[in-house]
Amino acid sequence: MAYGTLAIDTIQSSTTGTPTQFQDGSGTQIGTLCRAWGNFYYTGSVMSTRASFNVSSITRNGTGDYTINYTNAMSDANYSWVGSTNQNAAGNAAGISVGYQDNSSNVLYSTTQTRILVKFGSGSTVYDPPSVTFAVFR
Repeated sequence: MAYGTLAIDTIQSSTTGTPTQFQDGSGTQIGTLCRAWGNFYYTGSVMSTRASFNVSSITRNGTGDYTINYTNAMSDANYSWVGSTNQNAAGNAAGISVGYQDNSSNVLYSTTQTRILVKFGSGSTVYDPPSVTFAVFR
């Protein structure tokens, strides 16, 4: 069976708040589009977002501690959050802790926001990196 090319300007879900789905030939869902993404940094006491999609704001809670707020909520908190960052000025490797629990047991991974910590080295030292990029899939 030959398949053609689809050339359209807009794809829209038929249900409000439900992402467009990709299905295989039997009708089984095999994926959806990225639900949110962004690229941001904090430097010289200025919080800046280079670009984003479905992100209403990004808040710096303290050094290396950020909350990403979504414009449109996820259907549940079972989404996948993928991110990366740069090493610190000393060249230490960096990582991101996603949805960590703080001392007051606040909900930090929800349908409307994700809280992250940016750390470097093998310890728990946090820092403000020159760039954080992320994508959310559900």
